Amino acid sequence: MLNKLLQNKISIFVLIVFVALLAFIRLFEKQLFYDPFLAYFEGDYRTLPLPEFDNLKLFIGLLFRFFLNAVLSLAILYTLFRDKQMIEFVSVLYLFLFVVLIVFFFCLLHFFKSQENLLLFYVRRFLIQPLFLVVFIPAFYYQKLKN
Repeated sequence: MLNKLLQNKISIFVLIVFVALLAFIRLFEKQLFYDPFLAYFEGDYRTLPLPEFDNLKLFIGLLFRFFLNAVLSLAILYTLFRDKQMIEFVSVLYLFLFVVLIVFFFCLLHFFKSQENLLLFYVRRFLIQPLFLVVFIPAFYYQKLKN
C-alpha cells in the first residue's frame, strides 16, 4: 500500500515537472526560438503584410519547438499510461503530423501570401503548441477503458 502511494506521488511529481517544462517552453519562446510570427500574430495580422523571415531559420525554429513539445508530450503520455506500443504509435503519428503541417505551413506562406492569415495562424498554432496532447490523453484514456 505504501509503495503504491509512493509510486503515485512520484508519477504525479514527474507529470508536474513535464507540464512545467511545457510551460517554460511557452514562457521563454521569444528567447528560445526564431519566429517572426510571434509578434505578427499579437498585432492586427489580418490587415498587416507578412513579416520578413528566413525560411531555414524559421523551419529549424519550428522543428526544434515541435520536437521539444513532442518529446515532453510523449513523456507525459508514457507517465500516464505506461504503454510502449502506444508511445511508438504516437511517435510515428507526431512525425507524420509534423511533415504534413510544416509542408502546409510553408505552402500557405509562399503561395497564398497574406490571403490566408487565419489559416496560417491555426496551422502554426498546431506546430508550436502541444495541442495534440490535449487530444491524445482523452483518446488513450478511453481506449484503456475499453480494454
